[in-house]
Amino acid sequence: MILWAILLAVLGSFVFSYLATSVSKRLAVRIGWLDQPGQHKAHAQPTPLLGGSAIFMTILLLGLLPPVLGRIWAAWGTPDWLTRWAPSLAMHIPGASATAPRALGILACATLLHIVGLVDDRRHLGPWSKLLAQIIAAVGVVVLCDVRVLRFAGAGVSITATVFWLVLITNSFNFLDNMDGLAAGVAAICTAALLAVALSMGQWFIAGWSCVLLGALLGFLRHNFPPASIFMGDAGSLPLGFLLGVLTCLTTYVRPGGAGVLYGVFMPILLTAIPLYDTFSVIWIRLRERRHPMIGDRKHFSHRLTARGMTTRTAVLTIYLCTACTVIAASLLCYVPSPIPAAMLAGQTLLILLVIAMLEGTEKNGSQ
Repeated sequence: MILWAILLAVLGSFVFSYLATSVSKRLAVRIGWLDQPGQHKAHAQPTPLLGGSAIFMTILLLGLLPPVLGRIWAAWGTPDWLTRWAPSLAMHIPGASATAPRALGILACATLLHIVGLVDDRRHLGPWSKLLAQIIAAVGVVVLCDVRVLRFAGAGVSITATVFWLVLITNSFNFLDNMDGLAAGVAAICTAALLAVALSMGQWFIAGWSCVLLGALLGFLRHNFPPASIFMGDAGSLPLGFLLGVLTCLTTYVRPGGAGVLYGVFMPILLTAIPLYDTFSVIWIRLRERRHPMIGDRKHFSHRLTARGMTTRTAVLTIYLCTACTVIAASLLCYVPSPIPAAMLAGQTLLILLVIAMLEGTEKNGSQ
């Protein structure tokens, strides 16, 4: 029954997001909320920019549904039809009710980033204003929702590491939103891996949110895959990266019995290896060329692939495949019993990144 509930949640989120994106597309054209071509942008025609709102509204409404229903049913009693037809779901009502405060806190912080993204899509706030909003949102979930990593290292290290990680992942997916279908597709692959890990660990809160996020991304991707008819903009990429970062912090990577306790903590790094590679490599290129590291250009991983002769669709699919390879390694990391297989999985990810670096460094004609 749990499997059917998971499939239904993903399908429902997909349909909602797909329809919401269609509405957002028409609304954006009507009110003139369009991304204009020019500067470092590749598209030739003005393109609707409210796709991020469709994604976020799907997450907001469907993400709140389980904890709200859980609170109502916990207070007024579980419906007879639910107990009769889905007893395995009915038993999780107390847990769903207990997650309501945390869910509200996380969504409140994500809403801040969505609003900041909307303003930036319209007026271009600049990198420092967005960075400040990201720090505020990260501190908010740490303080209000007890979202933490590395708890064993002490409160100071844990809080600092969590804020740094959330800001880093938020920016990584903001950077990655530079080509049709790229950020949404990579995020969907990462979310699917998180869903698999959460289900194997019995973490229903993470699994439920992953279902909603996965469906929302796939529904939007139906409109955003090259050639895109709508973009997510910063209103989508900022809360998207933030929510993925939060889910990686909340997921438990240690299976019952404790095996993999020393290795599972590295799972989020392997999971997001491709977005992190894009972020650090493009910042390094900008610094090397004595340019501002936070100002957009066409030096991203995807752009470097198209500069080597790939089409947009081929470059995006190549990055999808690379991401799938790294998330498979990440998903297995928490199951390894000893350092040797853990090192092999980490080495596999490193080799994939090295192949990418070599591929990027090869000229069109094959010469160096």
